[in-house]
Amino acid sequence: MDRNWAGNVTYRATAIHYPRSLAELRERVANAVRIRAVGTRHAFNELANTGGELVDLGRMPRLVEIDEQARQVRVSAGLRYAEFTEDLDARGFALPTLASLPHISVAGATATATHGSGSGNGSLSTSVAGLEVVNADGDVVTIGRGDADFDGAVVHLGALGVVTSLTLDLVPAFQIRQYVHEGLPLDSDILGVLDGAYSVSLFTDWSSDTINQVWVKQRADDPEFVPQATTRADGPRHPVPGMATQNCTQQLGIPGRSADRLPHFRPEFTPSAGAELQTEFMVARSDAVAALHAVDAIRDRVHPVLQISEIRAVKADRLWLSPYYARDTVCIHFTWIADAAAVMPVVDLVGERLAEFGARRTGRRFSPQRRKSCGRGTRGCRTSRI
Repeated sequence: MDRNWAGNVTYRATAIHYPRSLAELRERVANAVRIRAVGTRHAFNELANTGGELVDLGRMPRLVEIDEQARQVRVSAGLRYAEFTEDLDARGFALPTLASLPHISVAGATATATHGSGSGNGSLSTSVAGLEVVNADGDVVTIGRGDADFDGAVVHLGALGVVTSLTLDLVPAFQIRQYVHEGLPLDSDILGVLDGAYSVSLFTDWSSDTINQVWVKQRADDPEFVPQATTRADGPRHPVPGMATQNCTQQLGIPGRSADRLPHFRPEFTPSAGAELQTEFMVARSDAVAALHAVDAIRDRVHPVLQISEIRAVKADRLWLSPYYARDTVCIHFTWIADAAAVMPVVDLVGERLAEFGARRTGRRFSPQRRKSCGRGTRGCRTSRI
């Protein structure tokens, strides 16, 4: 595969390696002048691109070691979330949060602070308790919570080396009921809606001052949350108009394990054709309402090049490179049409309007700029595996 999932980045690597053991990986890394790691390729920029070599850990031995007493699991870095949540459920455990796509790799998602939704939920990175890394010299280094630089190592964008395994915190298994509500006015209590359940996502195409859909994911034992001035959807919905609803996780309030409801999309389906570009802006919770109205003021520019926009809340953390560092955050995510020439001016305009709110962008935005990978002999120069 020489392109990313979206098809907007063509990899320039001279070779891609698929090691089958830790020893083989260490040798590949130690002997490479320039090497980067890739995983599920759900990135819209060139962070994983290089004129050197690429390494994909998808063929490394599968590792899922559950420590029930510590409430932790050690997993191989190349695993996708959907590939081990059943193991957790069988032992009575779950991850506290999941992203909208269960298709992404653990190492890539945590390296880039990928997130789900929920005012009380941190990003996937906040579940990381330990890392095993192969550095630029091919040595294996372990980093654990409590180490002096741990908070700077979890969200690392691949700069520390190739992550081979991660230890993640677990919670007791729980069930979720998912409902979709429609027609939320933008002048509603948006923060109250985002706080209304365990995980809430708002979807809008910015065609009007009404938010199209409110996805409510609540714990099965909590009372039902119904956003005011909305109507409950009378059938399954997909966030993007016209897309097949069978790709989405079960709705209509039918309870199920958290791993089957917290993501928006089922792992057995491709969530979309990949013909899209994405950017995301993070603003402080206290600025969220004003920021949303700033985007609404330019909706005549946004809507024509947009597939859908998602608004969600994420809890503050202490991870140095995290876009949620030290502030509760509301994320404004844009899934654009696959036309960079038409989209980039609008991305720049949104960025200008949100700059006054100190908006942060994640590394998942697409960009024409290229980043250089450092040569061997530094303290590791590897990219996120996403």
